[in-house]
Amino acid sequence: MLIATVAVSLISCEDFLDVQSPSTQDAATVFANYTLAEQEVFSIHTCFSATNSYRGRFLPWYGFNTDIEWYNAGGDDAKTQLVAYNPNVNDDQMNGSSSSNPFSDIYSGIERANLAIEGMDSFADLEHDADLAALYAEVLTLRAMFYYDLTKAWGDVPARFEPITSTTIYKPKASRDEIFKQILSDLKKAIPMLPYPNAGSTDIGQLSSYSAKSVDRVNKCFAEGLYARIALQAAGFALRPDDGQVGTGDLGTVRRTNDPELDAAVLYPKALEYLKDAITSGTCHLIPDYKTLWYNVNNFDLNAGNELLFCIPFGGNANNKDLRGRWNYTFAMRVENSTILGNTHTKAGGTAGPTPNFWFKYDSKDVRRDVTCANWFWSEGAPAVAGINTWYFGKFRFDWMVARPFTAGANDDGIKPVVMRYADILLMAAEIENELNGPTTDAKNWLLEVRSRAFRGNESAAVDYVNSLGGKEAFFNAIVDERAFEFCGEFLRKADLIRWNKLGKALEAEKADLIALASLSGDYAALSGNIWWKVNEAGDGVDIYGLQDGEVAAPAGDGWKAVDGYISPSKLKDEKIGYLYLKDPDSRQFWPIFDYVVTNSQDIIVNDYGY
Repeated sequence: MLIATVAVSLISCEDFLDVQSPSTQDAATVFANYTLAEQEVFSIHTCFSATNSYRGRFLPWYGFNTDIEWYNAGGDDAKTQLVAYNPNVNDDQMNGSSSSNPFSDIYSGIERANLAIEGMDSFADLEHDADLAALYAEVLTLRAMFYYDLTKAWGDVPARFEPITSTTIYKPKASRDEIFKQILSDLKKAIPMLPYPNAGSTDIGQLSSYSAKSVDRVNKCFAEGLYARIALQAAGFALRPDDGQVGTGDLGTVRRTNDPELDAAVLYPKALEYLKDAITSGTCHLIPDYKTLWYNVNNFDLNAGNELLFCIPFGGNANNKDLRGRWNYTFAMRVENSTILGNTHTKAGGTAGPTPNFWFKYDSKDVRRDVTCANWFWSEGAPAVAGINTWYFGKFRFDWMVARPFTAGANDDGIKPVVMRYADILLMAAEIENELNGPTTDAKNWLLEVRSRAFRGNESAAVDYVNSLGGKEAFFNAIVDERAFEFCGEFLRKADLIRWNKLGKALEAEKADLIALASLSGDYAALSGNIWWKVNEAGDGVDIYGLQDGEVAAPAGDGWKAVDGYISPSKLKDEKIGYLYLKDPDSRQFWPIFDYVVTNSQDIIVNDYGY
């Protein structure tokens, strides 16, 4: 079957957008006409929304457990195995037949992209028609993103850069180096054809149809950031089969590539050039207030020219009955039995959250702490304290959604998850500049821009911190920490730890620190283990006393509720901590290609890494 051999059927995507395919119209007519060609591109967008693609399988399960995020349920079940580095090849979330698995659905998007690229290469006037050139560049960028996500989750995968034919239905895995080189080349081609966020022209010329006013369409700064993100992965560490042994069952070792074209010395200067262009363009900037940034995300603010650079192009909007996407349904702060959810659901949110010790890692002046790490939930319409082992991402909140959160009878909330924002441009630029030239003034200024927002009202603390970073290693370690504080809940951490060769060590240290928290030892020895809490004055959260050093007796004032033994081994159990990872994470950096695809590949696809 085509779907099982990554030739994939497109039926699942067609349910969401009824477009006439080039097979039933003259390809020259379709791809030389902006309106018709754009409909073909929108058919690529719909593949993000397929039930078991990004919407319901890839996004809900990739990116945790890490040293800052984990699966809140954490028990003896298949879902825990999937996130705890011990996935089953027949996992019931990932091993769906036909189009019911994310691996095949992503290749469905790639096939549509390949058809559009071939058609536009043949029939679009890409040298003189700026609109068609921008549309072509969007397709190249989307295909690069698809392949980045495939290699991030599965490692080496089949490389398909041309439409499927009868002779190419069955394809083995290729070295990811081959894929990296192709998509980096594609992005270099695409970037000059794309407009800056909210701009109306490209290097090719003035635009009249292609719009970069919304961040669910591709723009130049996102493509430049994606180039840098891929370059960092391609030149970084990862579990890799021996050269020439991809798809032979090789166990692999954690190492860098041996391909000289993907060496950091080759890729980083170009990546830095693109990041500097995005920074100096003045077409994107940090939202001054971190909480406002996330309030806007929860209210469908997709306007380009701010901090967001690209969001998953799920269908629908806040007032559209055809909403797609279940981001808040999965990751928002937990809500149980509350009218906040409307009449559709009794509970939602909280599948994953910050690890229980991550709140303690923040500086108390860092405004990101209480936005990111919430130790409370909505119960019967009112805030209530949660257990020490269950924290929620405060970035994602149903009570911030002005629009009704769900389409009637469905679990789609319409939130378009953030793929990249300007803070990542700044921190990638700082990291790469430091690797090439040490902690220069530019590197420090880019880090400081992110850090200053985090310490809004205490900016001098941010300045002192950045100025204290004297050497290359100290600055790199600061980037490692800053990316954790800035992006927790956005699920960039796992890929970062892998490329830095820190995954296994970071998770081992995280387990030890969770045990120390539970036993109130080490960094947590000054805590009593008891807390007092009450609903805050605004009625939209809780105040907790007892989580900081010195807070060992009941606070003054009325309304405080005591919880004795809130932090203890009985509340944060060794068994739960053990579910952070079940096998050596460095030997399970990637998922297997799941059984349905392998079984139906005519023995062409073979898993590596010991699966």
